[in-house]
Amino acid sequence: MTDLYQYEKELHQKNIHYIGGVDEVGRGPLIGPVVAACCVLPQDFILEGLTDSKKLTEKKREQFYPYIIEHAIAYGVGIVAPEKIDEVNIYEATKLAMKEAIETVQKKISLEHVLIDAMKLDLDIPSTSIIKGDAKSISIAAASVIAKVTRDNMMIELDKQYPVYGFKNHKGYPTKKHIEAIHQYGLIEGYRKSYGPVKEVLEGEHV
Repeated sequence: MTDLYQYEKELHQKNIHYIGGVDEVGRGPLIGPVVAACCVLPQDFILEGLTDSKKLTEKKREQFYPYIIEHAIAYGVGIVAPEKIDEVNIYEATKLAMKEAIETVQKKISLEHVLIDAMKLDLDIPSTSIIKGDAKSISIAAASVIAKVTRDNMMIELDKQYPVYGFKNHKGYPTKKHIEAIHQYGLIEGYRKSYGPVKEVLEGEHV
């Protein structure tokens, strides 16, 4: 079993304590922003069952979210809008969201090290990029829950305005039902125009 504290422990042994775990959610959806979070946990933080947010049920994430933000030393969220995603591409937009989340935390405390899920960022702070980091680092796992719940809540709110699209179920990801809905009802504000299924609808409208 993976020791979720391994990276944090190594840094604590070097007298590094303000460690930010960074993760994002929302690279795949057709609509809405990409959301990143940075989370700094106390050394004695324990939350049984915490892992990569994608492996948790929605109910578990909803339970963990308030516990994490209440016990975190600091956390920050970065949100990059769909227009920016279309302008710079999703990879670059993800980096912008992560940097925004880190900067938000930096306004509260001085980060000493950043653990980032899979991405490499150009930062003034020492950082470590960890492949599948959300399943290997407690700080990244906590950030993944914050980012996921934040973005999912946006989709639930959007669902209240536009229930025919089913956002509360698919959260904007390109499921069969979602793609059928955009062909049937057209596009609303917030769709990523550079994404294939959205392009198809736009091209269909221009025929």
